Amino acid sequence: MLTQLRPVSAESKPKNYVFFNLNREGIKNRSFYDSKLFEGAEIKYTWRSLEPQKGLYDFSAIEKDISFLQSKGKRLFIQLQDVSFDPKIVNVPTYITNDPEYAGGANLQYDFKDDKDNEPKEMGWVSRRWDKTVRERYTILLDEIANQFDGRIEGIVLPETSVEFGMTGKYFPTKYNPEKYRNSIIEIMKAAHNAFKKSLVLQYANFMPGEWLPWDDKGYLASIFEEAQSLKIGIGGPDIIPYKKGQMNHSYYFAHKYYGKIKLGYAVQEGNYSQMNARTGKIMTIDDIYTFASEYLKSDYIFWYPEEPYFSKNVVPYLRTRK
Repeated sequence: MLTQLRPVSAESKPKNYVFFNLNREGIKNRSFYDSKLFEGAEIKYTWRSLEPQKGLYDFSAIEKDISFLQSKGKRLFIQLQDVSFDPKIVNVPTYITNDPEYAGGANLQYDFKDDKDNEPKEMGWVSRRWDKTVRERYTILLDEIANQFDGRIEGIVLPETSVEFGMTGKYFPTKYNPEKYRNSIIEIMKAAHNAFKKSLVLQYANFMPGEWLPWDDKGYLASIFEEAQSLKIGIGGPDIIPYKKGQMNHSYYFAHKYYGKIKLGYAVQEGNYSQMNARTGKIMTIDDIYTFASEYLKSDYIFWYPEEPYFSKNVVPYLRTRK
């Protein structure tokens, strides 16, 4: 049975941010920067763009975005992107992908027809987070970003934990297994915690490979939330889809369980606005999204994707009623 929703007080209302994805120019839309509805922006910056050569960093885009947002009284969340959802796009630097030391630096993910790994379709690339040599370069980047921006940004988002390599092992990358992957995520969380002393670290944790809750529970996702509480960093994730079964057994379950113990931030992604509310059986409304995020998840932050016509027609007018 689902726990009752918790009423939201004025003091506990979530902070609303706009998730611009890679569209940095979106922050220059007057309808955004003049609006008091939004505290700031979440923007993706790819690892490849931030470290074009080994040890040489280009943070000029972040500097420009912070400067602009600050001039409008708004804050920035950096989402540090090492994964893509397009097989033509690799977000890992070329010095890594071209050097045998890093074993290619990234691996393809797949969408399979079933749990027998039949009919694989290429989904995109994810950095070899489980590979120590690749992970060390990523954590050095975290240090460099923190040295320049800790305290100047609201927070840094570490991309979602979900990866898709199938169940049989046939498509597992070299040196990969689910337990090693879980350990690598925790190592990255620790590195981010050590780097950022003022800005919030937010690990997106939606699903973990090698388990499917509640039937096949290896403790992988549970350990990510446990570690977040221990480190005093935040947890969040993509896709606010009220009462969707898979999420209710995974990230939503733990977010609800850890209410008051860790900071939470969840994102409304492209395509979410047209999803069905599993409880009502109808296309979800903005009120469904907001109420679920604020009263069930008790999220401290909501990141709204500016997908039209939903954003201008529904999201903005609704949020005006919540002020």
